[in-house]
Amino acid sequence: MELIIENLTKTYANGVQALNGVSLTIPQGMFGLLGPNGAGKSTLMRTVATLQDASSGSIRLGDLDVKQHEQLRRLLGYLPQEFGVYPRVSAEVMLDHIARLKGLANSRERKEVVEALLQKVNLWPARKRNLGTYSGGMKQRFGIAQALLGNPKLLIVDEPTAGLDPAERNRFYNLLSEIGESTIVILSTHIVEDVQTLCKRFAIICGGEVLYVGTPHDAVNMLNGKIWAKSIPKNEVEEYRANYRVIATNLNEGRLFIRIVADSNPGNGFEAMDPSLEDVYFNAISEKMDLVTL
Repeated sequence: MELIIENLTKTYANGVQALNGVSLTIPQGMFGLLGPNGAGKSTLMRTVATLQDASSGSIRLGDLDVKQHEQLRRLLGYLPQEFGVYPRVSAEVMLDHIARLKGLANSRERKEVVEALLQKVNLWPARKRNLGTYSGGMKQRFGIAQALLGNPKLLIVDEPTAGLDPAERNRFYNLLSEIGESTIVILSTHIVEDVQTLCKRFAIICGGEVLYVGTPHDAVNMLNGKIWAKSIPKNEVEEYRANYRVIATNLNEGRLFIRIVADSNPGNGFEAMDPSLEDVYFNAISEKMDLVTL
């Protein structure tokens, strides 16, 4: 089964065009949707999740059109960027309640499903605790558990690791990786490490348009021999921006380093660097920003 998005556009009532001709084919497995805040990622995810309609274009999951809301929702799991929980309700009781809402009427079957999911997301030891006492990572794992009710064929997770500490992020990576072995999982994020760690294929989106689709490996190879770096005084950043294609600046041990893209050695003290997926990302969105500025 594949998710096929064709020429999708979304323009809101205030005239803002959040999506502009987005086309993607997403197979089973982990697929990353990488872009800055405001790029259109959440709009795309909400549209795929049947929470809003597109202005034009089409979305199909196998033989189902996204406009067939009820049928598609039976195959869909969704973890939005922000979701609420009842702080004084235990994880076990809350998940049982959501399972009822999703149509699991048989109490014995529902109990088995709830137990299996809490085991899967490693929350079984904390199942009696109220959700208000959970850490951020535990709440995210509970969110995945509710999204997995009904064995969805498509799972959408929107910015799932934002705000998690490194240990919780690694646990979440392992969980998503396991789920992605048998499900279409769309990981919408602005964190490059999420895509680098989890996804065999990904797309970069910015300004409501898809700028790149492919594998992280192929994307990085496109910039071989084109990334150069140099340490400069902080007060010279704008001068370098005016003369070079600066895609990133960062501080290291109190020194400012810039990374630029150039087809050949720019001289002037720049050193060749191995490209990274972050370079690919920043190069793509900086090109988009330049076009918007023009």
